[in-house]
Amino acid sequence: MTPLSVVIPVYNERDNIAPLVREVVLHLRGHVAFDIVCVDDCSDDDTREVLAALKAEVPELRALAHRQRCGQSAAIRTGVRHALSPWIATLDGDGQNDPADILRLLDQRSETKNNVKLFAGWRVDRRDSTSKRLASRLANGIRRRLLRDDTPDTGCGIKLFERAAFLDLPYFDHMHRYLPALMQRAGWRTVSVPVAHRARNAGRSKYTNFGRALVGMRDLLGVSWLIARSHVAVADEIGARRQE
Repeated sequence: MTPLSVVIPVYNERDNIAPLVREVVLHLRGHVAFDIVCVDDCSDDDTREVLAALKAEVPELRALAHRQRCGQSAAIRTGVRHALSPWIATLDGDGQNDPADILRLLDQRSETKNNVKLFAGWRVDRRDSTSKRLASRLANGIRRRLLRDDTPDTGCGIKLFERAAFLDLPYFDHMHRYLPALMQRAGWRTVSVPVAHRARNAGRSKYTNFGRALVGMRDLLGVSWLIARSHVAVADEIGARRQE
């Protein structure tokens, strides 16, 4: 089986990150060769110290730290750039994604054609507040209508994608919320896979509904412009026989 790198962006998750990393190890050891890359986005609690101590317990773990806070998309990209494997699984650092679902995504990949480069988690039973669920449902509806990416849930943190395809995408802040549309823009197919969702055990969300909506509308218009102005160019070598 193709080796896997698990990338986890974290910001002020001192009480959640160690249990999450241990769960990843529990579910993946013996099933797939893997490493874990945690990227601390300049936490102001002791998340970094927790990660440093955890390295002695988990040999598969590598921990990186931004020198200044750059956001979740930047943390994911940092982790992907430092990853050792050709395929990447991502998890949110708050523990709301179930690491057991990584194996479900890997099984889906083994049954799918090679032109699928992203398997996106789909939280069919969300464990968030009513206001957060309603805001997410509204945002997803607007996004699907405008981008036509046929993806029911782009905000889910658990995803599986090809490293090379991801690094070829245009980078911008909050891009992680538009990965299906960006992958499709690049000429690849994407698949949504139902996954579990859990309540947060400790800490609090780093986003508000209003703040997410304000930034999301600007990003949505930008991604819509990117899609409208893009073409997938396919080239043939001159003089070479074209294979059927």
